[in-house]
Amino acid sequence: MTQIFQKPLYEPHPSKVDPRGCISFIGMAAAGKTTIGRELSHFINWLSLDADHLIESVYGVRLQEVTDVLDKEAFLDLEATAILSINVKRTIISTGGSAVYRPRTMEYLRSLGPVIYISVPLPIILTRVARKPERGLAMNPGQTVEDLYHERAALYKKYATWTIEGGEAPAAQYAEEIARWLSKSA
Repeated sequence: MTQIFQKPLYEPHPSKVDPRGCISFIGMAAAGKTTIGRELSHFINWLSLDADHLIESVYGVRLQEVTDVLDKEAFLDLEATAILSINVKRTIISTGGSAVYRPRTMEYLRSLGPVIYISVPLPIILTRVARKPERGLAMNPGQTVEDLYHERAALYKKYATWTIEGGEAPAAQYAEEIARWLSKSA
């Protein structure tokens, strides 16, 4: 008989993550939140959800099209509403980079479980954003990616339960490091 549920390589420790809880990723656009989240899901046998994809599915268009028609504040409100509507368990939630602008959103994510900041150096972020300029950044007119990076850094640190230094290594390497951290007692 085929086993339906595989034993995970790592089991999140109850002192870090309630078995019914979630793990949320925050960080800049192009930090690798979604990719690392998918990789982490293999290590701990949880589902992975991208909040940006949730917004896209509600509106039926790419995120860039949503950000193109809304000003920054309206988009941040829409993003907060989408995240606050998430009602899942044992799920890795990869947020949009701008989720940290709404304290209520971050309080909600923290109530679900640990919030992990994937910190990636600015030059890497700039290169990745340039490769995919349609990624849908919530920016004010005249604002640059560098401006966002510096503006958000303090917010990411403020809301993070734990920070992992990201970069150019394979996503699986970061995911395994996160899985090891999650599996240790607090």
